[in-house]
Amino acid sequence: MIQFSINRSLFIQALNATKRAISSKNAIPILSTIKIEVSQSDITLTGSNGQISIENTIPVTDENAGLLISSTGSVLLEANFFINIISSLPDLTLDFKEIEQHQVVLTSGKSEITLKGKDVEQYPRLQEVSTENPLILETKLLKSIISETAFAASVQESRPILTGVHISLQNNNEFKAVATDSHRMSQRKLNLEKNANNFDVVIPSRSLREFTAVFTEDIETVEIFFSPSQILFRSEHISFYTRLLEGNYPDTDRLLINQFETEVVFNTQSLRYAMERAYLISNATQNGTVKLEINQENVRAHVNSPEVGKVNEELDTVEKSGEDLTISFNPTYLIESLKALKSETVRIRFISPVRPFTLTPDDNEQDFIQLITPVRTN
Repeated sequence: MIQFSINRSLFIQALNATKRAISSKNAIPILSTIKIEVSQSDITLTGSNGQISIENTIPVTDENAGLLISSTGSVLLEANFFINIISSLPDLTLDFKEIEQHQVVLTSGKSEITLKGKDVEQYPRLQEVSTENPLILETKLLKSIISETAFAASVQESRPILTGVHISLQNNNEFKAVATDSHRMSQRKLNLEKNANNFDVVIPSRSLREFTAVFTEDIETVEIFFSPSQILFRSEHISFYTRLLEGNYPDTDRLLINQFETEVVFNTQSLRYAMERAYLISNATQNGTVKLEINQENVRAHVNSPEVGKVNEELDTVEKSGEDLTISFNPTYLIESLKALKSETVRIRFISPVRPFTLTPDDNEQDFIQLITPVRTN
């Protein structure tokens, strides 16, 4: 029968991180619960929605936790309800005590609340992932790679494989992450300092976004382990499991061409702001496009919405070379691409009005390329 006391605010932090794996509308009702396991040395919180699972451990040795364990055990509690109750309690410390038939008494200050729990035997077991030969990456670097690629994954379930980010390692140190929704693509490469085992997986972009929320900046490194159907991201106190997507990811390398007719370098921020202004007008029309006119004198952006009005803006450029060109595209794609860039200037290369154009950081410090397909207009 569980009994412990803990610092309430730290407990809430751990609960909220674990809750990111729990869906309130799950087809399997037991997955709306959080599993609490108490041993002599720590408390482990587990949440899962079938797609991702999170295990969060609070050790007795964590001085900030103020954790005193009197007796061990395990119980399931309705996650949302339990976390809301804990968040509303008045005192800095929380006493947690299990009484008969999986009931739990929570005491904080002058408040005492009794909740009904469930038997942990009902909870599905997490699939084992072998924890040998990890790939170790800096958390900050991995989160940066995710922010540079995951936004370009598809949100349409018609082609499930495109809702993921394709991550691979070749020649034991050539790392590549790429995402595409067939209208745009974002690819980031880097060479690892330490060799690791080759792999080739597709991770749901939704899972990666949850990973970035759970693994905070104070976690310096993350260990990554693979099984045929799952991937495990692990730090000292958090284990984050996600299912992999099945199927063959399309060959995106064939989309990248090195011959261009026109090149323009823009200031990243000023181009983004210009596109955001254009988007406000273009979003009111059915096709919602921006037309870019590049000629020897200047570069101009045009939007014409019969319902709302017009945009006609001259864009500042850092440098410009090549042929005159007029091309139309969805401004949302360009705005999101520019948000993913860290460099002050962006180099955009065009082949023709009907071929995809590429964006790269102009500082060339990163092997990072994005591609956007234009919209054919009359």
